[in-house]
Amino acid sequence: MKRIMLAAGLVIAASVAVAETAVTYTVDQEFDDVTFGLESAITDRGLVIDAVSYVGDMLERTRADVGSDVTLFEQARVYSFCSASLSRKVMEADPMNLQFCPYDIFVMQKPGEDMTTIGFRAMPDGVMQEVQTMLDQIVQDAIAD
Repeated sequence: MKRIMLAAGLVIAASVAVAETAVTYTVDQEFDDVTFGLESAITDRGLVIDAVSYVGDMLERTRADVGSDVTLFEQARVYSFCSASLSRKVMEADPMNLQFCPYDIFVMQKPGEDMTTIGFRAMPDGVMQEVQTMLDQIVQDAIAD
């Protein structure tokens, strides 16, 4: 579905999908522009990127080793980070919320497609919705052009 979103005072067009397991935005932006925007949106909040997983590179590098001839992604990365204050809040509410930390946002581009998809795991109801709101704000900032 096409939806017009207002982010950082700019209007952008994006396809938004909310599944039970993930929230994704598909945009007509270059992969490198989206990842740069994501890195900026995370660090601009004073958060530290703990790790960048180059999942697409790993899958392509090991494709033949596992007996596959399918290229899944042109590029795919997962950015992991945490918020000390928000993590403390959600874990004080329920220590089992540890399972969701660090928080991850993925960016991917499929072979032969010009669109880039960015998203994150949907969080459970309750206090974890505050984390989902933070992740959604970061993603929307990342894709605002």
